[in-house]
Amino acid sequence: MSAIIVLGLVLFVLMVLVGGKQGFQSFIGLIFNFCFLFFAIVLMAFHFPPIIVTVISGVILLALTIFLSGTDDETSRLAFIASVLVLLGLVVLIIPVEHWAQVQGFGLEDSDDLEGLSLPIGISFLDVAISTAILSTLGAIAEATMAIASGLDEIKEQHPEIKPDRLFFDGVLVGKQIIGTTLNTLFFGLFGGSLSLFVWFYGLGYSFGSILNDKVFDAEFIIILFSLIGVIITIPITSLVITEQYKLNKQKKS
Repeated sequence: MSAIIVLGLVLFVLMVLVGGKQGFQSFIGLIFNFCFLFFAIVLMAFHFPPIIVTVISGVILLALTIFLSGTDDETSRLAFIASVLVLLGLVVLIIPVEHWAQVQGFGLEDSDDLEGLSLPIGISFLDVAISTAILSTLGAIAEATMAIASGLDEIKEQHPEIKPDRLFFDGVLVGKQIIGTTLNTLFFGLFGGSLSLFVWFYGLGYSFGSILNDKVFDAEFIIILFSLIGVIITIPITSLVITEQYKLNKQKKS
């Protein structure tokens, strides 16, 4: 039995033991996300427009992640709306920035691995870089959206007569508390996943300026910045969506 299967079984058992039904749903959502992501890659390989496929896939992946992870349908619905708005905002940001950064494709460090391989695959590497950046932000967006939505839902239950302005302020306050942890998660993820690359940089005698201008490093670092920007704009957007729905519900009751 391979290590991946063993770790997958351990993950499944722990998620069920700790999370119960919600943990089981989250694990099923993880499997669905993997299958759908693989299907999206296949569509790109068959020369479907990568950006269009990525945006549609991103919306579906967010829906699977949020609705299979949430406990309250209304909270999940509002979190999904907010996450889609954030995703569309990031797409508007990512496309021009990736064009300007010109970090698509491979760097000099990949030359040995690519020797003898054919690079004209009929797909724009720029579109692939944009798709990669969009897909890489989905996890951070879904996590931040659900954290804020769940927190505000608990506040509404404890204080049913809370004013909308105060609810929005509490949402921003909850969001501020997760910025630091999200930043550290993304930061350590970057350096943990690229540790061997940094060791190689040091062995080759790269200067600090050379590292900052290296295509491989810049491509990863830009994705981290996109994810962090996504988390930051998720805070006011999610708070605003939930606050506006709260106002509508109060008007209907009155």
